[in-house]
Amino acid sequence: MMSIDKNLDKIRHNIEDVAQGCGRDFKDILLLGVTKTVDTDLVEEAMKYGITDVGENKPQELSRKYELIGDRVKWHQIGSLQTNKVKYIIDKVELIHSLDRISLAKEIQKRAEQHDITVKCLVQVNVSKEESKHGIYAEDVESFIRKCSEKYDRIKITGLMTMAPFDAEKEEVRSVFRDLKKLSDDISKLKLPNVEMKDLSMGMSQDFDIAIEEGATIVRIGTSIFGKRNYNK
Repeated sequence: MMSIDKNLDKIRHNIEDVAQGCGRDFKDILLLGVTKTVDTDLVEEAMKYGITDVGENKPQELSRKYELIGDRVKWHQIGSLQTNKVKYIIDKVELIHSLDRISLAKEIQKRAEQHDITVKCLVQVNVSKEESKHGIYAEDVESFIRKCSEKYDRIKITGLMTMAPFDAEKEEVRSVFRDLKKLSDDISKLKLPNVEMKDLSMGMSQDFDIAIEEGATIVRIGTSIFGKRNYNK
């Protein structure tokens, strides 16, 4: 029988141990509960045991669950975001993790103006250049962020996000995370308006320990909290 409270307790201890081992404060690392295919009763249970932020892959699901749970938890859009779906989540999200093209930035700007809000976003980077993954290649990130900074004042870029290859060796995973951290440091030095490289969203259930060692501030954990799920739903 799955126990969300025990799972969370174990994960938090692991995060604390890894952070301590690399000289970091575990309080600087956000445990983001990934609730893809998880219904609201389990989201509520995770909240009861201290989850303050949850991540959804599909905008429609984020919007549906928001209607039931509201702002008692902070919502993150972590999956690829189509421009025609921005309107469903623009006034509900704490953070969009998947800004990866100018057409999306343009739509976020437009919808944010309509609601008179500023939207926090992470730029999704395809560090490993896998064809199956979304995101901007590392060499194109600086010019993309410069454009966003110059043209879209309703977007506040607060960092970067990436995913490591799922079945890669540990050293390859580490290299991906390390490259993202270096890219973040390089962008930070530019001191661009509306850009603050404070967030690094990287690491999931299978590799969050390596991500923390390489500087992650947000780890996206689903399976280790809620168990294996049927993604074909």
